[in-house]
Formats: sequence, structure tokens, C-alpha cells
Amino acid sequence: MHMGNATTMGAIFSLACALTWAMAVVLLKHTVDKVHPFALNLFRVTFTFPLLVLTLLAAGQPIVPEVSREDLLRLALSSIVGIALADTLFHQSLKLVGAGIVAIVDTLYAPMVVLFAFVFLRERIQWNDYAGLALVSGSLLLTSTLEPPRNRTRVQLIEGIGVGLLAIVFLSLGIVVAKPALNRLPILWAAAFRQGVAAVVLLVWAVISPHRREYLSAWRPSLAWRVMVPATLLGSYLALTLWIAGMKYTLASVAGILGQSSTLWILLFSVLFLRERFSQRKALAAVLALAGVLLVTLG
Repeated sequence: MHMGNATTMGAIFSLACALTWAMAVVLLKHTVDKVHPFALNLFRVTFTFPLLVLTLLAAGQPIVPEVSREDLLRLALSSIVGIALADTLFHQSLKLVGAGIVAIVDTLYAPMVVLFAFVFLRERIQWNDYAGLALVSGSLLLTSTLEPPRNRTRVQLIEGIGVGLLAIVFLSLGIVVAKPALNRLPILWAAAFRQGVAAVVLLVWAVISPHRREYLSAWRPSLAWRVMVPATLLGSYLALTLWIAGMKYTLASVAGILGQSSTLWILLFSVLFLRERFSQRKALAAVLALAGVLLVTLG
């Protein structure tokens, strides 16, 4: 494939990833109002893992490549922190504050990755990273002053933002822990392995939990599957595959910027399909957050 065409395709994949994830978030919001956040995460990882394995086989990649013990441990820890824990918290935040506010909170991801990479991997941190973090932090402070979503109190708004921030911290930490291993291993295999570890961990926790019946109920066929299955396919499989393709065929910075456009799509879809309130203050928070992400990513 010609270099120019490959870069263009990479940009298209990254934009498609952002749009796909935005649609998934809207569907997940519908689902998490009916299904426990933990149960939803358990369903997502156990549903997606075999699909990723089949994709590996279809791509002709080895199911068991040569991998060191250190890389396996890194990926396993990354999975527990960045998928099992982070995504469960993400679902809880989505339930409490809605898709629009969660989209703004999610912009903390890029600055947190830079910060953790500086702390744990000794990567350089520059003035634009500090400035970006400051802008995103300002947007989050502004978000906390928004009017709570319908049927939610201000305490629940603050709680939802706090849970969302914690989810992003764990997600960012998970990807930084995995980064050295990701540099050495096929990305698709690493994604399948992380998904598999998360599935095992969540399944074991569900079985030994006193809430076992509620957690495992997501796998009982119900009307919720009409939304939950498409949400899982879009968010945990298709968006992930498009993200990998975007990172493969274009610059990481370009893929990051285009991928973060999901914030705008989620804000738009939250108004159109979820009937969430949109105000000038929320728009300002989104602009500040995206400006912060651009500063970090372009730097």
C-alpha cells in the first residue's frame, strides 16, 4: 500500500473508531440503566474475547506467540487495572452522570497517560503537557458546577464525576503498565490476551461474590440484550479493531487526535438520542478539555 494511501486509511480508521465508540457509549448508557455496571463489564469481556481469538485466527496470527514472563505479567496487571476495574467504574459513572459529562471526563485520559509515562517509564514531560493537564482539569472543575442530570442530585453528580476520574486513572495506568510489552508484541494478540484475563478475573469474582446471581444474570437472555449485544460489538470489538488499524496505518499523534473526536460525537448523540441537557457551560467545558488534549497530543 502506498504510504500516502496508508496514512489516509489510518485517519479514516481512527475517525471511524471515534464514531463507533460514541454510538457504543449511547447504547451502553441505555444498558447500564437496566444492568449492574459489573455485570455489564463481565458480559462485554466474556462476549468479546472469543471474537478477538477468531479474529487472530482469521488474520493468520499465532495464538501463542513467543512472549516473556515479564510481558505476560505486564499485560495481566494492565488487564486487571485497565479493563476489569476501570471499565466497571466507567459504567457506574455513565449510569450516574450520563454520556455527555462522561465524554468530558474521558478527556483526562491523554494527560494522565503522559503523567504516568513520566513517573513509571521516565518519558519526557514538557510545558504543553502541563498546560494540557491544566486545561482538562479546568474543564472538569467547570463540569462539576453543571446542573445535575434528570433524576440525579448534585451529590450524585460529584460522585459520578469522581468515579469517572478514578476510571480514567486506572485506564491510563493500565495502558502505561502494558506499554513496554505492547512495543514488543502483536497489538491484536495483546488485546485478546488482556480481554481474556479480564474475563477470567471478573468471572471468578462474580462466582465468589454474594451478589453472584445479579452479576451472572447479564448472561441470561433478556430484552436488555437487544441493546447490550450491539453495544458490546461496537464498543469492545469493532471500536478496538478500528483503533488498532488507525494506530497501525497513521502516526500515533494523528490517531490520538482523531480518536478523541469521540468527545464531540458523544456530546451530540447524548443530546439527540438520550435527551441530555446541553448548555453553554457544558460546551465551554468540552472546548477546554479538547484544547487540553490537543496540547498534549500535538506536543
